[in-house]
Amino acid sequence: MKRSLARQFTKILGRENFSLDPCDLRTYSYDASGLSFMPEAVALPTDLEQVVRVMKLANSAGIPVYPRGAGTGTTGGALAEIPGLVLCLSRMNRILSVNTANLTVEAEPGAITGSIQAHVEKSGLLYPPDPASLGFCTIGGNVATGAGGARAVKYGVTRDYVMSLQIVLPGGKVVETGTRTAKGVVGYNLARLMVGSEGTLGVITRVLLRLVPAPKAVGTLLAFFPGPSEACKGLVSLFTRGVLPRCVELLDRLSLECVKDSLPVSMPRGTRAMLLAEVDGSLPAVREETQEMASVFQAAGASGLHVAESPEQAARFWKARRSLSPAIRRLGYPDKVSEDICVPRDALPEMMRRLEDAGRRFDITILSFGHAGDGNLHVNLLTDLGQPELKRHCHEAVDWIMEQTLSLGGTVSGEHGTGITKRPYLSMELGADAIGLMKGIKGVFDPRGILNPGKL
Repeated sequence: MKRSLARQFTKILGRENFSLDPCDLRTYSYDASGLSFMPEAVALPTDLEQVVRVMKLANSAGIPVYPRGAGTGTTGGALAEIPGLVLCLSRMNRILSVNTANLTVEAEPGAITGSIQAHVEKSGLLYPPDPASLGFCTIGGNVATGAGGARAVKYGVTRDYVMSLQIVLPGGKVVETGTRTAKGVVGYNLARLMVGSEGTLGVITRVLLRLVPAPKAVGTLLAFFPGPSEACKGLVSLFTRGVLPRCVELLDRLSLECVKDSLPVSMPRGTRAMLLAEVDGSLPAVREETQEMASVFQAAGASGLHVAESPEQAARFWKARRSLSPAIRRLGYPDKVSEDICVPRDALPEMMRRLEDAGRRFDITILSFGHAGDGNLHVNLLTDLGQPELKRHCHEAVDWIMEQTLSLGGTVSGEHGTGITKRPYLSMELGADAIGLMKGIKGVFDPRGILNPGKL
């Protein structure tokens, strides 16, 4: 970056909020995807005015800008693939207000999702979306990627709770999108368009979210199965029996190998799959639905059932589940390629069968788990990408898995966005006309193409 331009950014942000230091640049060069690209500079604005001025300057200079939160994304969606300015919103992290009459919370984009949840719970309210990284991911990043989570089965995902957004366009114009009312159909829904746009259309500087009353009780159930097909059968049967769980998590055999020592209950011999399911509502309804779940799972072949006897035990169930991703490293494979697919719920048994087939077909170890209650699977291919033949097998396996996902009516990205890693599969799912419309929208919002170039 030219010194004259760096001086102008420093004047806007202050020395403490702008850096060209190689150590700082390295810090913002990567995310949870495992990819890394060195930016030219890092800006950490603290208020709306600074964002506006930074965007005006960047747009006039034609320098790429990469909006970023905590860097928990798994597809490289906020990385500076083309050298430019990383615009990290983590210092704009205030929770601005909670309105108990309107059931809303307003926050800046750098507010931690888990902190928002804890804050509104003090008022007896619930912000349902719960991505696995909720302890450190930011709400702006959640909106930009359309994040999901385990509770999506009953409550939906981030997009279902965004009421209005304040955004800054590349030229520095501030636009208010959406409404503060429960209803509103005036004009195009620009707030919904921003959700999942991955920083390619504008910079989110304020978020208004819808809340719901917190449930009075929660019932948590662990069920062990002889195989994924039986687990998927039990899962699908829940819905045909009229039970709407708030989440149903599936772990396959290899996933269980990673977390078995963390489980607070014993696992029966011959177990090759597990479901972790929850219902919530009034205490009588929770008791009835928990018993119904147990009955359904037993009929599907569950060989072990454990109802959490306390919130503390339920927390231990979930701790084991949430420890899975880092625990995969203990299997000793040099590399893990993580994919995020989603199929219609009734296609889950067939999708699991095809994943097992992929492992044999391409001679690769595949570990699958995820939010099976809404058909969302995290498929992990374990390999050594340093060996050319194994790398080729991995890429062939991913291509085949994406084809199978789409053939079952699914999508190649359930909740992780597109970013860099999913980019090759965009045209497999979307037709040329749809992609053309999206390019046209991008051109209206960002005529010079400076916002997160090359993504989507």
